[in-house]
Amino acid sequence: MGKVLVGTCSWTDKALLASGWYPPDRGDPEGRLRYYADRFPVVEVDATYYALPSTRNSLLWIERTPEDFRFDVKAFSLLTGHPTAPNALPADLRAHLTRRHRRPGRAYADPGLLDEVWLRFGGALEPLRRAGRLGTLLFQFPPWFAPGPRSQAFLDRCRERTEGWPVAVEFRHPDWWRRTRRAATAALLSDLGMAAVAVDMVQTLPASIPPATPVTSRDLAVVRFHGRNSAWGSGTKEERFRHLYSEAELAEWVPRLKSMADRTEDLHVLFNNCCADAAVRSAAAMRRFLEPSQVTGRRG
Repeated sequence: MGKVLVGTCSWTDKALLASGWYPPDRGDPEGRLRYYADRFPVVEVDATYYALPSTRNSLLWIERTPEDFRFDVKAFSLLTGHPTAPNALPADLRAHLTRRHRRPGRAYADPGLLDEVWLRFGGALEPLRRAGRLGTLLFQFPPWFAPGPRSQAFLDRCRERTEGWPVAVEFRHPDWWRRTRRAATAALLSDLGMAAVAVDMVQTLPASIPPATPVTSRDLAVVRFHGRNSAWGSGTKEERFRHLYSEAELAEWVPRLKSMADRTEDLHVLFNNCCADAAVRSAAAMRRFLEPSQVTGRRG
């Protein structure tokens, strides 16, 4: 039976900070992370999608959390084919970001820029990996990243660049996990040594990702709970993720999570319904649903 680590996607989300979940005396960056790590054993770092990480922050995260705490780090936007604004890059690289990098599907057009971004991204996270504190690099691909030779070639290059690093992949195009293709997608990720990310989300939209629960790595599987708001494809961030999971919605996932944990060493369960304190409340409730012998964690 694998370990199940339950947490949230970010501990610094503005809505969470404004919710009052953190005590007044834990309002500084160090206090917030220590408070979070006292209650959950894993967190997703989503700030690294919007800007490159720093070695200094990696060292601070290690210093401020227990030895068994894990960070799942989201890949920078440019590395997953998302549009990237110039001010997301360090000043010395902005001149190399052409207009085509700011449009969907064009972010990998400049190999030289990508080489440098990969080098800096990996270098900043090396302290986490060296300390055994990196849960995984999370590659969330955009909705237009559909199955096909071009996407497979891009995944191959990602694997080459991340050799020796743990990698998990979330697809936002529903065709990857449709029943007719599910086995092929799982086999592809398994061959690449990448962990699959299962998702929970609203199922009434054309872009809804099927509720598959693939396990493609003996080391790790990941589940991300995005909430079930029908504004997923069109609303603001607050509207898309505004959802507090009910007990019934969480309970339906318990047998699925246990089945996944039976097939891998670690299972990371992360809540991304980041509106006010909904994510931390949902994560704490899910931990109560799972058997104590299976869940690694703090007080919740």
